Amino acid sequence: MKRSKILIISLILFPLIGNTTSLIDVYENALVNDPLLKEALANKEAISEFRPQARSLMLPQINASGLYSDSDINGKSTFQQQTAIGTVTNTTGFLQESETTQWEVSIRQTIFDFGAWMTLKKANKTVAQAEIDYLAAEQALMVRVTTAYFNVLAAQDTLESEQAARQAIEKQLDQSRKRFDVGLIAITDVQEAQAAYDQSIANEIIAKRNLATSKESLRAITDNYPSNLLKPDNSLPLIMPNPQSETEWVNTSLEQNLNFLSAQLGTEIARSEVKVQRSGHYPTIGVQAQKRVSESDSFRSDSGGDFNPADTENINEGVGVQVTVPIFSGGQTSSRVRQAVAQHRATKEKLERVGRETTRNARDSYLGVISGIATVKALQQSVKSSATALQATEAGYEVGTRTTVDVLDARRRLYSSQRNLAISKYDYLKNIIQLKQAAGTLSKDDLVQINSWLK
Repeated sequence: MKRSKILIISLILFPLIGNTTSLIDVYENALVNDPLLKEALANKEAISEFRPQARSLMLPQINASGLYSDSDINGKSTFQQQTAIGTVTNTTGFLQESETTQWEVSIRQTIFDFGAWMTLKKANKTVAQAEIDYLAAEQALMVRVTTAYFNVLAAQDTLESEQAARQAIEKQLDQSRKRFDVGLIAITDVQEAQAAYDQSIANEIIAKRNLATSKESLRAITDNYPSNLLKPDNSLPLIMPNPQSETEWVNTSLEQNLNFLSAQLGTEIARSEVKVQRSGHYPTIGVQAQKRVSESDSFRSDSGGDFNPADTENINEGVGVQVTVPIFSGGQTSSRVRQAVAQHRATKEKLERVGRETTRNARDSYLGVISGIATVKALQQSVKSSATALQATEAGYEVGTRTTVDVLDARRRLYSSQRNLAISKYDYLKNIIQLKQAAGTLSKDDLVQINSWLK
């Protein structure tokens, strides 16, 4: 009998456990379905082709071409001839046929091209920047998943709080009506309870809308609607940042933050582009070899029966050094240099901006973790105090020393404290992820650790 009960309980609970979704489940789903990450991967793969394209400018350039032609010419010619009897006009017809075959092979090897070397160096930096940008996109995905995940939980807790408040206020309204009917309270108490109940209905509608919006934000990342999300409970560990130094976190972020490193490479890429454009003033030197073979078979016959065959074969071979010296390009090269210099100046300003943002994000996230711990502890005590206050207020209401308004206010404070406590836990966990992102150290292991705190 006992085993049968255990089996029944297991069958009831198993679907509930099997349908739960953890933070790691959502993240792994996002890795497959998130369009932004796929876009970043495609951009990285596209930019990686810059390196072989730039390298090709330094390698031999080989070209081959061929030509075959077959032509027929059928015509007549008229000419005058002096004879003993005078000038005689003669007309003769002719037919000319010819076949021509020609092929050519050329090879060119660059010896000196400063622009090609600078383009290759620029391509190497561009590819490195693309790889960093993709890593930054992966970290950004972790932050977006974590934010959307806990926003859904916060919206759920808010809705549950509003629903509980509505149900409690509804009971309070019912009690107030009954007490008014027997003359224990005034009509104003009933009106206060009715107004609170109407407001609770409006709050519940807003909470449902916010929950739907939060779920939609998560679906935009994962392409589905995860349900039964795991959430932190009262055993959530409150861990101070390590090291406990705001300055050290800022210094780490300026060394490892991926967006800041990408901006640094962007400045170097712009500097290389200036050199590429200035190379338009420099000469280029290359070695070129060429071989051309042309064969022609033709014959001509005229009305007099004459036949004049002609076969030709030409072979042209040559090796030389080609030097190209740019003299004047209408001012285009100088304009491109000025443009590249301005773009380099813009990237330096961007680097300064990103550096300040990185510093600010590191400080804010560090302080967010610390204040988050203090907020969670304070709200835990607030929930206990609000629960005790509600019990005392309800007891006073029963004996007539407290009014309906007092009970409603006490109940609102309790539900508000419970909701704020849950949201403070989510904010604390989000700040941990944001701090790791600002420092450039965020990885899946951090998500795994947070996931282990969810029940």
